[in-house]
Amino acid sequence: MSKPKVQNRSTKNDPVIKAVPKACADEKAAVEFIEKQRWGENPCCPRCGSENVYQMQDNKTGARQKNFRWRCRDCARAKFTAQFTVRTGTVFEDSRIELRHWCFGFWRAATSKKGVSALEIHRQTGISYKSALFLLHRIRFAMAPAYDGQLNGDVEVDETFVGGKPRYKGKSKRGHGDKQPVVALVQRGGEVRTRVIPDVTGKTLKAAIREHVHPDSRIMTDEHSGYRGIGAEFKGGHETVKHKAREYARGDVTTNRVEGFFSIFKRGLNGVYHSVSRKHLHRYMAEFEFRFNRRELEDGERVTAAIKASNGKRLYYAEPVSTNLPMVRRLLG
Repeated sequence: MSKPKVQNRSTKNDPVIKAVPKACADEKAAVEFIEKQRWGENPCCPRCGSENVYQMQDNKTGARQKNFRWRCRDCARAKFTAQFTVRTGTVFEDSRIELRHWCFGFWRAATSKKGVSALEIHRQTGISYKSALFLLHRIRFAMAPAYDGQLNGDVEVDETFVGGKPRYKGKSKRGHGDKQPVVALVQRGGEVRTRVIPDVTGKTLKAAIREHVHPDSRIMTDEHSGYRGIGAEFKGGHETVKHKAREYARGDVTTNRVEGFFSIFKRGLNGVYHSVSRKHLHRYMAEFEFRFNRRELEDGERVTAAIKASNGKRLYYAEPVSTNLPMVRRLLG
């Protein structure tokens, strides 16, 4: 995989960021903003892909209809459903939440380094907490990666435990208690991939490495026993650093990058979300993975990427949100 292109991080002249405030305040501007980010200069039918489309207008005034519908001539000829909006075929299809609030959600989720909570969206937009929670779950679902190929080169691997209650309540002893194990793999100069795993046994950790890392790569881990023997399966071998001996780097052998990703992830969970249930942990990890893999992009480019990623995805209320809302509030903050 190629190294991400370094971009100028200044947002002063970023047209997307300049357009966001108006899109978050006015529904028509929000619709036009989403249309531009999704389709660019060539709007097309989300059902057949045809560009032979036009905006539907009011017969009396000639202005664009209030529901911002489009019509596809090719679908009409084939006697298919010809009308559509920018919502059709996205995570916000059939949502009654105004698009200006979706613009705000995409902007905050894509540009806030440690994420944004549903309560924050609720306070800033005025929509209900329940709606804000589901809005963010849909955005995280859109951010979920579609992996292309395997990681290669030097790949750092590490596991950690998140959430749950401490093993020794009120004591300083270390322990995992009922925390959820997760594993992350970072290609140097490339992307990160994460997985929620049932345990940290050698079988589980090695299976994750085999799935995501090319056999020509070199693996770097700490001294965890679950990684022993994995080097024989990779051309570059397996290097370890011994943290118990206070060794954190030996030449170019280190796991600092993957540990840095976990540092940002845990700060987000502790400082923004406070607590996340096992059921939804993979969605939050996808959100942090999305931002990390686009860390060299400008904020506007990241917002556009998130909106484009929502195309072709649907998520229904029954899937991500429990009917026990008090419990949801306590878990997700």
